[in-house]
Amino acid sequence: MSILDKFAPLGQSYAQLRELGADPFAVTFDSMRSPVEATIDGRPVLVFGSNNYLGLTFDPRMVESGIEALRTYGAGTTGSRIANGTYLGHTSLEHKLAEFFGRRSAMVFTTGYQANLAMISTLAGRDDVLLLDADSHASIYDGSRLSAAQVIRFRHNDPDDLARRLRRLEGQPGDRLIVVEGIYSMLGDRARMAEIAQVKRETGATLLVDEAHSLGVLGANGRGAAEEAGVEDDADFVVGTFSKSLGGIGGFCVSNLPDFDILRVCCRPYMFTASLPPSVVATVQRGLERMVEQPELRQTLHRNAHRLYDGLSAAGFILGPEPGPIVSVRLPDVAVAATFWTALLQEGVYVNLALPPATPDSHPLLRTSVTAAHTDAQVDRAIATLTKIGAALGVLETNNG
Repeated sequence: MSILDKFAPLGQSYAQLRELGADPFAVTFDSMRSPVEATIDGRPVLVFGSNNYLGLTFDPRMVESGIEALRTYGAGTTGSRIANGTYLGHTSLEHKLAEFFGRRSAMVFTTGYQANLAMISTLAGRDDVLLLDADSHASIYDGSRLSAAQVIRFRHNDPDDLARRLRRLEGQPGDRLIVVEGIYSMLGDRARMAEIAQVKRETGATLLVDEAHSLGVLGANGRGAAEEAGVEDDADFVVGTFSKSLGGIGGFCVSNLPDFDILRVCCRPYMFTASLPPSVVATVQRGLERMVEQPELRQTLHRNAHRLYDGLSAAGFILGPEPGPIVSVRLPDVAVAATFWTALLQEGVYVNLALPPATPDSHPLLRTSVTAAHTDAQVDRAIATLTKIGAALGVLETNNG
């Protein structure tokens, strides 16, 4: 007997996936030639499987900022901010984030996953209740597991169900913390922020919005779904990540609550994790500046998203509910999805293979991500390649009558 025996069923599923020719965990990029072009096994590949929404990963000013900070401060901090001190760049980035969101305070975390883990597990205590959208990201669920609070799931993007569940809690002690995402990471649909904010106001709950996939994507200034819906004042906490539109890594939380900074000495994932290297901080701060300076990147992203979504929809694919930077193709079963994904890679198009139970309705997905850096020709090539393979596999609605 081995302690790893409990994972045997998962190992069998993984082996079956490899037998179908698909091993998304083994894909290695030999090089990145641009934000949307790479080489895999010596072959050129178009990348439609990153979250590099604004295409900033190769921005020259961002790269140079990172190099300068690397030379000035070294490779890393080698410890947490509590133990090893805060570097000037950390506080500078927090001030810039607070200013960008129009908030009083900001905290920077080492990853976006850690930001959700820290905030949710710290804010919701033993007598409190967490209300999570059923399609929440793994980091949200993991944060809830670390919390001592009662956890209630409400139906995906259903403010009425949220309201019903909150009403059932009337008279019970403790705070209520609602957690939603601006854009959901699997199907790319937006939260119904205006209605959710109304429920929050009517019930006196607290609202945390994870704008990981909507930062730089939604809103007049790119602040996310709450800005787009005009309900920023209702978002008591905004969590996000630097690993998508800002092209780096790390996470953050901003808030207007006056006692927010007390969280620095009670958020265990913040206190006991090494802080971001100064080179990453410098790169992200310059990325934030670029996002503000170039709103046309957001416009190009949306144009490309509509082009991809409309093209795949016209071809007969079953897609998520609306166009956006995440365009997911729904497939009937894992075998078809694995075969499709492998064929795409052989044709030089890289996308994400998303499998149950990580997908919302237990159907596998080919999850494509479009960026501001994709050209019309590249988007059209992706549409044509997907359509050719989809027709051969018989998964287009037009093929199914």
